[in-house]
Amino acid sequence: MSNYTYNYIIKYIIIGDTGVGKSCILLQFTDKRFMPAHDLTIGVGFGTRFVTVDDQQIKLQIWDTAGQESFRSITRSYYRGAAGALLVYDITRRDTFEKLSGWLEDVRQHANPHTVITLIGNKNDLEKNRQVSREEAAQFAKDNGLFFLETSAKSSDNIEKAFVQTAQEIQRKIQEGDIDMNSETNGVKLAPPQGGSSLPANASSNSGGCC
Repeated sequence: MSNYTYNYIIKYIIIGDTGVGKSCILLQFTDKRFMPAHDLTIGVGFGTRFVTVDDQQIKLQIWDTAGQESFRSITRSYYRGAAGALLVYDITRRDTFEKLSGWLEDVRQHANPHTVITLIGNKNDLEKNRQVSREEAAQFAKDNGLFFLETSAKSSDNIEKAFVQTAQEIQRKIQEGDIDMNSETNGVKLAPPQGGSSLPANASSNSGGCC
């Protein structure tokens, strides 16, 4: 098995209401597959994958958090030290969109000020059941300084882009000095001195479950 050298390790979190497809997004990104039937995530799930941004090899460590209120005190601890956050709602369930402000407040309170947040409207393959317009979500993202994409964990539409675009913005902040590489609280670490990993590019320790 070949070694993969990398420049940075970047921590991501995926947050949002239960049932919006957070675990499915992670599974599609790390394993290139969709699991239509799954259990709810209990606490947190985890996955990894390598991506290349501006000729830099980056290892993403992605924490998939449970959406249930009963787990909020646990999942909030994972916000700390996250460089990127995917804030997910379900375009077919308006209630998940209406709760975004609470999730966003949580991130900004518990994560670091340089965390890059991307708003994700998932399940765009279910257009006929849409309850949240693309324009309304785009305006919410603009008002709150977020990136915005609609995705489908089922068809994989924009899944890759969601993670890579977030990494590109984090990379920009590193280059511009906004992220202090000497501080572990920023969610970005330089690779170990040996710079190697024996994991393949699509390696994942994802725990399954979709939400």
